[in-house]
Amino acid sequence: MRVLVADKFEQSGLDGLKSIGCTVIYDPDVKDDSLTDSISKNSPDILVVRSTKVTEAMMPAGSLKLIVRAGAGFNTIDVAAASRKGIYVSNCPGKNSIAVAELAFGLILSLDRRIPDNVADLRNGKWNKKEYSKAKGLYGKTIGLVGLGNIGKEMVTRAKSFGMNVMVWSRSLTQEKAEELDVIFAPTLGELAKHSDIVSVHLALSKDTRGLIGKSFFDGMKKGASFINTSRGEVVDQNALLQAITEKGLKAGLDVFAAEPEGGVAEFTDPIGKEINVYGTHHIGASTDQAQEAIAAETVRIVKEFRETGHVPNVVNLSVKSPATYRLIVRHLNKPGVLASVLDGIKAENINVLEMENIVFADAEAAVARINLQDEPHAGTVEKVKSMNPNIIAIDLVKLG
Repeated sequence: MRVLVADKFEQSGLDGLKSIGCTVIYDPDVKDDSLTDSISKNSPDILVVRSTKVTEAMMPAGSLKLIVRAGAGFNTIDVAAASRKGIYVSNCPGKNSIAVAELAFGLILSLDRRIPDNVADLRNGKWNKKEYSKAKGLYGKTIGLVGLGNIGKEMVTRAKSFGMNVMVWSRSLTQEKAEELDVIFAPTLGELAKHSDIVSVHLALSKDTRGLIGKSFFDGMKKGASFINTSRGEVVDQNALLQAITEKGLKAGLDVFAAEPEGGVAEFTDPIGKEINVYGTHHIGASTDQAQEAIAAETVRIVKEFRETGHVPNVVNLSVKSPATYRLIVRHLNKPGVLASVLDGIKAENINVLEMENIVFADAEAAVARINLQDEPHAGTVEKVKSMNPNIIAIDLVKLG
């Protein structure tokens, strides 16, 4: 298989892809039209990207089979377009969790102890112990976590090490699960905002989370509280955050912003970066050697399994719930042409086959096929299909849902 790596990638990952028999084209600086040209020129089976945007125009029908996002999120990829073209999209969840949690706590500590300002004054030859001897401290404070995925769970561990109370809001969290994890259950985002001294956001970007943290949330936060976002800038209404910073004295530690420049070096004009109560980093949450090595290894694993089995680990664009209404279960002798005759019988009724698998029994004498259908076959069709091939042992029709 031909793999185009269109972003900076660890050497261990490039070597790993080659070791499993892939032809690797490493072109880390291509973007936009140049990436489209590179895909057209190299005809890769697999495209690997990190922050590079992948649009529908970059997805030639037929040749490209899999896009791997070498990271956790996949909002830079047009997943809907990939689905229309039958292209798998996969990612590497959980591999950067520790790195992001470490940065989040770096921002928390920086806000409390004003570490960047300390450094700036020393570099300017100014000693100001009087000013910087003021800090609240973390012990006994309540940190509110928005989201409890891989990164959120890493945050729980670290917060407890600092002796903090941990409150969590997540759509998937229940009171019972919160008790198991020894965290405080927040039934609503408003409750979390009200009781937290520090809020840290750890949500993937989706249609449900875009702009989720808005004015009402910030209005509910304590004056002078800290707000940390190392997830995605679009999860937060940045204008509402900016208003809370200026009007409520909120402090913010941000690794992500509403309008981030593309590429590694660019001008940054977002006014929020100039606020005295904002400490910002350059979307570097996952950028540790440990995280990138883990992501590279996971990328190789995904490609290897796809190459050897056709199965895609961590695939994000397959249907979660099948739209099939009926399942045809066919037990048959393992002979040529059996499934072809079954499919011909279904085709005669103009019924769409949505999913199908064929599993062979021990010794390969017989097999069972499970065929998911969009509609119910007419009465008598099942018996008619069975009579079409003497190698069919039995057929059952099961209604789904």
